[in-house]
Amino acid sequence: MQDVVLAMLAKEPSHGYHLRARLREALGPLGDALNAGQVYVTLARLEKNGLVCAEHADGPAQGPDRKVYALTPAGQRRVADWLAEVRWPKPDLAEFHLKLVAAAATKLADPLAIVDSQRRELLRRLRDAQRAAMAEPADSRGGLLLEGVILRLQADLRWLEACERAWSEPGEA
Repeated sequence: MQDVVLAMLAKEPSHGYHLRARLREALGPLGDALNAGQVYVTLARLEKNGLVCAEHADGPAQGPDRKVYALTPAGQRRVADWLAEVRWPKPDLAEFHLKLVAAAATKLADPLAIVDSQRRELLRRLRDAQRAAMAEPADSRGGLLLEGVILRLQADLRWLEACERAWSEPGEA
């Protein structure tokens, strides 16, 4: 969640409630489960770790005592690292989706390049799992586990193909 919030702030400084609204919108129906307090706890941790700074916004248009959060240089570096990171085979699909949304919104990375990096990593892992499975005896229980790994990787590759199609169509993603 921390990296997602940082990436959302990379586009522009924001109030916590505005960040929550953007996250809910990006997640669609899954965003309804987003706990409002989680965003504020995350912002407090990020501020404590020196990745964001907060300023009190005053004035009647902003409401009483509202904080506006912005990235520090360390926060900007962490966003860039996160966008370049390849995290598989245990992806958090919602986080990966938000990574694509954040990359497109901030223009810090190309969503299609992120999908391509993930695909290359999955293809490497699939090749390794298939080779290991071929080396197992036909009745091996280890072979059963490898079959599960292969099926999961193939499903993840199909999902990445869907991501690529969605982000290739202008205005659709």
